[in-house]
Amino acid sequence: MKKRILLTSFDTWLADQQSNSSDDLLLELLKLDSLPLDLKFLRLLPVDIDLASEQVIAKIQEYQPDYIVCCGMASSRQKLSLEVRASRGETFLHTTIDVKQLVAGAKVTDISEDCGKFVCEGLYYSVLDYLRQNQLKAQCIFVHVPVLNQENLIVIMANFLLIINNLALL
Repeated sequence: MKKRILLTSFDTWLADQQSNSSDDLLLELLKLDSLPLDLKFLRLLPVDIDLASEQVIAKIQEYQPDYIVCCGMASSRQKLSLEVRASRGETFLHTTIDVKQLVAGAKVTDISEDCGKFVCEGLYYSVLDYLRQNQLKAQCIFVHVPVLNQENLIVIMANFLLIINNLALL
């Protein structure tokens, strides 16, 4: 049985942004028709913790995925970053996924413990907390995506596909 994977991305939040790299990456993934995976997409989430969290939780309830991969833009980073944890105040929640196993073989991917202090961390924390409170078997990771360009798109996409495929094998 194929694992169900929900992938999310954010909309832009600054007037001069033409796109959000997290959504750009999901758009590239959508172009690949032949993926043997059961993927659902929730794109262009509002850059608002409460609104984004509500939409993702509603989609989790509807779709009942095995895995949730939340993606966000990290314009200061050069590699994909898999986030190990998220915080709210002094409280930390960690993903239950072995991220080292997910990045095995990836060349441009880091494991990070700094999800930032923006909407990315807020969404990640909310989803992890929802899964924990409701004792769901679904698991979640957060992937920060650097700005994509002609030089890095192919290798970033290849690494993201590797992560998704490794996730589907868990």
